[in-house]
Amino acid sequence: MSSSEPRRGGTLRLYGPGSMDHLDPASAYYALGHQITRLFARQLFTYPAVADLRDWRAITPVPDVAAEVPTTYNAGLSVNHLTYTVRLRRGVRWDTAPPREVTAHDFVRGFKRMCNPVCGAGAIGYFTSTIRGMAEFAAAYAAAVPHPDASAAELAGFQDSHEISGIRVLDEWTLVFELIRPAADFLHVLAMPFASAAPVEYDALVPDSDRFRREVRSDGPYRVVDYDHGRYLRLERNPVWDKSTDDVRNQHVDAVEVVMERADPVEVGRKINSGAADLSWASPVTEPYEANPTDPGNELGYALNPYLVFNTVSPNNGGALGKPEVRRALAWAFDKMAVLDIYDRLAAGTVMRAARSAIPAGNAGYEPFDLYPTPGDRGDPDRCRALLAEAGYPDGLTLTYLHRDVDANPEVAKSCAADLERAGVTVDLLPMGHADYYAYLQDPANAEAGAWDLTSPSWTPDWFGDNGRAFLQPMFQTNRARGTSNYGCYSNPEVDRLIDQALATVDEDRAHVIWHRVDELVMRDAAIVPILEHAPTIPHLKGKRVRNAIAMPTIDRWFDLSNLWLEPAP
Repeated sequence: MSSSEPRRGGTLRLYGPGSMDHLDPASAYYALGHQITRLFARQLFTYPAVADLRDWRAITPVPDVAAEVPTTYNAGLSVNHLTYTVRLRRGVRWDTAPPREVTAHDFVRGFKRMCNPVCGAGAIGYFTSTIRGMAEFAAAYAAAVPHPDASAAELAGFQDSHEISGIRVLDEWTLVFELIRPAADFLHVLAMPFASAAPVEYDALVPDSDRFRREVRSDGPYRVVDYDHGRYLRLERNPVWDKSTDDVRNQHVDAVEVVMERADPVEVGRKINSGAADLSWASPVTEPYEANPTDPGNELGYALNPYLVFNTVSPNNGGALGKPEVRRALAWAFDKMAVLDIYDRLAAGTVMRAARSAIPAGNAGYEPFDLYPTPGDRGDPDRCRALLAEAGYPDGLTLTYLHRDVDANPEVAKSCAADLERAGVTVDLLPMGHADYYAYLQDPANAEAGAWDLTSPSWTPDWFGDNGRAFLQPMFQTNRARGTSNYGCYSNPEVDRLIDQALATVDEDRAHVIWHRVDELVMRDAAIVPILEHAPTIPHLKGKRVRNAIAMPTIDRWFDLSNLWLEPAP
């Protein structure tokens, strides 16, 4: 008989075609990675599981390893909002032999590791534009260790001999952050998994290397015991984790097991309904329900899924995609409703609609506008062809379209390719496994070599409310370092200037105006083509024994695995 009281025990089984981009918290940026790193890596602040999403304020960071939220009342926040003093709670331990407490030095090491040139943080701009001295540290790191195959000794040598001036250790249990400017969203930045503590053992490991994956340490409720990238993952209870030191996570199940196999949503759903699996892994298998467009959770902030990215540094076609007039011509071609039909056939189970701007509805900076309107959002291939001719390409282009080879992605790629071909553009489709896709895009060397011209990822805001930077900074600010989320290497000095101006603005209304201006510039440059926007929550299919599965918008609508439990198998 089902109980509302948490039950201890059992192995939670996930099954599907997806893969983590990275296991290393310094590098992991996407939903599947964050779903797992939440189990073994802790930050100063993190998000609680919230079942009722009526208000974005419910999705606000709470203390994790920090003992409390710094405020002016507890002397943790200076009056000018430029200095944060963060005190750590005692008793949080690494699963080392013997167990060792997590200290302020471990967090400093974590912040330094984000800047590594081998596999850095995908949203490093959140930190370099906020914490004093971090941009200088990152630049010096890149100059001192310019090659992506650096050894662990080289990386540790730089990190151990250089400091981030805006992060100071007062004692083992106290950190001080000094900001460049006041940042109302600073707790959200500190809650990013990139900002996880890192033990001294990581000095001997190259970030996200095979050895790192074998020797990763845990200060959370579970620890990684087996990981075969793109195939299999198993976590088991961390015996040194203490619930009294963790207000957010639990340790209800004995283990979490992920089997990553090429399977379509129907096959994944069959596994779950038969009891052979408990939850889907990446595949969009949803509960049978009718999407409710008035669901209050929909107003948190829509995501872009998918959007098309142009490789602006591709040498192909004589560097055509580096020209805004060419990208603008191509932006007219796409039948967005055909892509919506693909998702509808998959019963994606969420509110979806055509997207027309880089910032979708519900996020800071959003204002409705459409620079490339077509009847019924069905595209205008004739106009695309005519504008390409005006731009000097009357015979069209030949583009390589990189796409993931799972779920709806192949169909989406074929649909978008057909749109371009109707406009006289030849498209070569290049499928890639989910396990490698995002890591490939995050390496600018692949873009610079012309390995791809067009691709269709997705983007969910990292937080909600005052989140203008959560789309525009990682996606469009100039950043050609390994680990970048500006996949197409787009760069516009005016966009960079306005992003800095918005970040320096403490007035939310003024910042909103600036973020919207950035959105307009990005769309005028046609750095991307927004295809669909979707609501931030999806009621995913659950196995019959799963209880307390709470979807978290901050991990792209997937469940918080640290708080669910399992009923005994029937």
